[in-house]
Amino acid sequence: MYKYPLSEQTIHEISEIKEEPLWVLNKRLEAYKIFLQKPLPTWGVDLSTLDFTQIQYFTPTQSTKHKWSDVPEGIIKDFERIGVPGRERKYLAGVSTQYDSGVIYHRLKDRFSKYGIIFESIENGLKMYPELFKKYFGTLITSEDNKFAALNTAFWSGGSFVYIPKGINLEIPIETYFRINAKALGQFERTLIIADKGSFVHYIEGCTAPQYLESSLHSAVVEIFAMKGATVKYTTLQNWSKNVYNLVTKRALTEENAHVEWVDCNIGSRYTMKYPSVVLKGDNSSGKLISLALASENQNIDSGGKMIHIGRGTKSTIISKTICQKGGTSTYRGLSKITPNAFNSRAYIDCESLLLDSDSLSQSLPTDEVKNNSSILEHEAFVSSISKSQLYYLMSKGYTSEQARDLIVQGFASSVLDLLPWEYSVELERILFHFSKEEENEKN
Repeated sequence: MYKYPLSEQTIHEISEIKEEPLWVLNKRLEAYKIFLQKPLPTWGVDLSTLDFTQIQYFTPTQSTKHKWSDVPEGIIKDFERIGVPGRERKYLAGVSTQYDSGVIYHRLKDRFSKYGIIFESIENGLKMYPELFKKYFGTLITSEDNKFAALNTAFWSGGSFVYIPKGINLEIPIETYFRINAKALGQFERTLIIADKGSFVHYIEGCTAPQYLESSLHSAVVEIFAMKGATVKYTTLQNWSKNVYNLVTKRALTEENAHVEWVDCNIGSRYTMKYPSVVLKGDNSSGKLISLALASENQNIDSGGKMIHIGRGTKSTIISKTICQKGGTSTYRGLSKITPNAFNSRAYIDCESLLLDSDSLSQSLPTDEVKNNSSILEHEAFVSSISKSQLYYLMSKGYTSEQARDLIVQGFASSVLDLLPWEYSVELERILFHFSKEEENEKN
């Protein structure tokens, strides 16, 4: 198989294969220079073992399929084996599936497209809606933002382009699924969501990878624009294998009375650094982040979020839950900032950690700023463990030790489980069960 190494030549080849306009190629090349200049972060997880020269930066995939019956049987079996909803369901607005660097299955039901809703691969979004694409792409997360945003801008391939027209309430979700299917692969999908005035959309993203000896890199960028009165809900369930570096940049911008909600589940990966953010620009706009992270042996999950209050009367909520076992490490790292002119604003942060053994580590590293006297910021955090009294009480009601532990873990994560669509909630419950069972079996 032809290799696409870290080089300008690879960027030229990607752009040529995708038949991109010159301005996109120039943007890629500029981002590549910025990537080379920027140092690795000295905070967060240890990235010293990440070797960029060993990563494959592009993998051409099969042509896009528009009927489920046309999708290769091997891929269908992969979906069924790992528990990801495979066949397109009647209640879904659309399903997009990306293996490695490209989208192989993509469909939007005609009854939604007639309302002007756009749900395309990021490449088709560029080709079909060039002016809309250029107006927003890379404006909220620039190449200067951080080293991995620059890397994504240089090598992006695959991802989604979504536009919801003014006043359209899309009550059923748009669903996507990303999979790293090759070893030592870099996956750099790019997602751009634009919700026009008074609209509503729920975007669901599932991610996974098989286990390979060579480390893989997932470095995505997500930009969300919520116009006046719009609501965007973005749900992520990531279940990476333990050889993946998950280094992601996600940010949303809210106009007046708009609302953005992140539901973020981080499972697996060797290292994760991800902090979904909302810039509350418009007056009376709001943002919410609810995150769940699981860290086990040889895993370090550094996650959290940012809420930047700019408009007056803005509101934000961050609820972070982490569960650690077998020496796993989890860190909440967040920023809640109320700027001087964001009068009468309010921010709330709640960090909760559950340790399943004495070898694991959980820490909270918040940065909270309030720059005016009319606003309120509240922050609480606590770390707990499964106590013998909790186990004894549940076992006295007839539960086994394993069932009791599972109930405690499920209850701790219930606020996240309740927000997931049914099929993802069932999958997360299954993951939590095996997670807590793994520690119980280790003790026995």
